[in-house]
Amino acid sequence: MSLRVRLGLASGIAVAIAVIAVSVSAYAGLSSQLYGQVDNSLRSLASNILARAGLPAGGAPAPGSESGGQDTGSFSSPDQTGDPGEGLNLGDAGPAFGGATGVVTLVHPDGTVYVPPGQNGRIPVIATDRALAASGSGRRFSDRTANGTDLRVLATGIANRGALLVALPLSDVERTLRKQQVLLVVIAALGAAFAAVLGFLVARTALAPIARFTRQTEAIADNPERLESERVDISTHDELGRLAQAFNRTLDALAQAVRAQRNLVADASHELRTPIASIRANLQLMRDEERLSPEDRTALRQDVIDELDDLTALVSDVVELARGAKPGADPGDVRLDQIVEAAVTRARRRAPGLVFQADIEPALVHGEGDRIARAVSNLLDNAAKYGADGGSVQVTLRGGVLTVADHGPGFREEDLPFVFDRFHRARDARSKPGSGLGLAIVRQAAEAHGGFAEAGNAPGGGAVMRICFGPASAPQADGVDGAWRAR
Repeated sequence: MSLRVRLGLASGIAVAIAVIAVSVSAYAGLSSQLYGQVDNSLRSLASNILARAGLPAGGAPAPGSESGGQDTGSFSSPDQTGDPGEGLNLGDAGPAFGGATGVVTLVHPDGTVYVPPGQNGRIPVIATDRALAASGSGRRFSDRTANGTDLRVLATGIANRGALLVALPLSDVERTLRKQQVLLVVIAALGAAFAAVLGFLVARTALAPIARFTRQTEAIADNPERLESERVDISTHDELGRLAQAFNRTLDALAQAVRAQRNLVADASHELRTPIASIRANLQLMRDEERLSPEDRTALRQDVIDELDDLTALVSDVVELARGAKPGADPGDVRLDQIVEAAVTRARRRAPGLVFQADIEPALVHGEGDRIARAVSNLLDNAAKYGADGGSVQVTLRGGVLTVADHGPGFREEDLPFVFDRFHRARDARSKPGSGLGLAIVRQAAEAHGGFAEAGNAPGGGAVMRICFGPASAPQADGVDGAWRAR
């Protein structure tokens, strides 16, 4: 079942329930009003009869005395002795059963019943009427049936004279309620049908932007080449508009990732051609190595080994960059100061002609230790590669920010925006070994940890590199002095 159908049915059912609820409430209200009018008429009839006899209307009704009962007795004239009317002058109470003046019946305290002359029958008497007549006080309303006619009966206690029963037929009330019931059923049915149609129309209108959004996304998904050129139209600023904006941002990020991967593959294939071509040429020469001198053969083998080392390093760098920001292992708390110290120690062994001056503050960051260590090592290797012979490299770690400054030629101003780009190599650095991926790995590692990487030139000359791996904190006391350490 489609979303449009479900939404149409839900709205139709909701409106139908509301229409039915209103209809039932209207019917209940009308029924209560009609029965209330009948009860008021019964009270008036009883009051008039008792007023003519100079009697009170049974005093205040007994608490909880108004209750219903059923009796399907028939009309009959009981035996009467003495003054069965108890002086109530009931002879004029009602000329016939069901008349406009109602029907009356007197129940004596001993349970006998008196029906006024001129009436065609009596009101059916039930046990509660006799109990009320015996007590002589109270008032009760009830519904009864006699000879197929529904009656509304008011029983009123009249002290030691028993209880007076006054009844009115419910024929007009029931007829009116039946008509109202038919009318409300028709209205409810028409309302439910109209609600269903209206629900489908509303669902169709409300879901039209979603249908258009779906068609556009399906078109983009079916044609990946349109990923970079097409976006979902944003025609509103409601929830659907925000959804379209979020989807467009997702497409932008996806297109950027695809573009970056394509550039990486293209640049990597270009960079791989040089070492592969060199290794191929050297291998071809090695087929005729008997014609070469021992020194040439040794140099040839060493050149092949160096090219393979460069090729291995290049492939490793490409794989590292292809990871992007995806973590390779579960991150944890890492002692950044210890990683920097270890990297400085290695750099001193690799570049004995440089002096590495380290000013390291204890720092704890959250991330991947291996990835951070590789980025720090790349940063120091870059400083060692371009630092001046016999010069120094300052390594400073403060507040979780690592700063590496050398005294080399620094960066050309036109190269500064591209220092961390993949395969970017300055014109003066193309003769030096390397693939141009080291600083790209540095920036990627920093951004993957929520940090940054910056490059610039020192006022006195040389390059300055700053890198951060996210928020840093001081490590807990574990035998390591929390103060600054300088070497």
